[in-house]
Amino acid sequence: MPPELTSEERAVYEWQMWSRGFGEEGQRRLKGAAALVSRCGGLGGPVAQELAAAGIGKLVIAHGGNLKPSDLNRQILMTHDWIGKPRIESITRRLGELNPRCEVTGVPENVTEENVEQLVEQVDIVFDCAPLFNERFLMNQECVRQGKPLVECAMFDMEGQVTVIIPGQTPCLSCIYPEMPPAWKRQFPVFGAVSATAGCIGVMEGIKILSGIGPSLAGQMLYYDLRTMNMQKIPLQRRPDCAVCGGV
Repeated sequence: MPPELTSEERAVYEWQMWSRGFGEEGQRRLKGAAALVSRCGGLGGPVAQELAAAGIGKLVIAHGGNLKPSDLNRQILMTHDWIGKPRIESITRRLGELNPRCEVTGVPENVTEENVEQLVEQVDIVFDCAPLFNERFLMNQECVRQGKPLVECAMFDMEGQVTVIIPGQTPCLSCIYPEMPPAWKRQFPVFGAVSATAGCIGVMEGIKILSGIGPSLAGQMLYYDLRTMNMQKIPLQRRPDCAVCGGV
């Protein structure tokens, strides 16, 4: 059974509980849920922030490295005085200040083959916000293995895309990208508002999955271009020969 809400929680989340189909039951389900956010930068920062603000019960954040000046145009859980210090410390501190009721576990590492199983085991849903495809493929494979939903958020320059992967029901990331995209670079053009758009859409997809309040982007990819303000939903197909989910 989902945990009960305290009187304080009812006051904090009152306005979102007015949303049709969500109510107190949806809020209780969110309180009882745990989510993993891989990388907490321009994409993952807004994801973690909005999940905490919405009242999720537990967040596991995996993000290594120290803060650099070039991070500050988009990484909203960072502050200028934290340059040169571990990003995960700023992340956990800021999330705790926003919502002290949310349990935040900070992992000062990026997702690797060595830690991915243990990270995914702790949660009910995964939000993939990593800039590198090797991390994305690792989380996709582990989510398929453990049967846990994965919200895929990505962006480049003025464009972004979000999809939801439900193991056994939808295409997985390896269906969409059978091979590592060629010449993918770690650094690329980014506005914070563009990455935050993908992150916020991804959060609402996760909330819908956890609370059961409506159809998600499962089996579809939402693509947007903020330069032209075009947006479309693209149907996705499973690959029967997919090395990751073909037998699921």
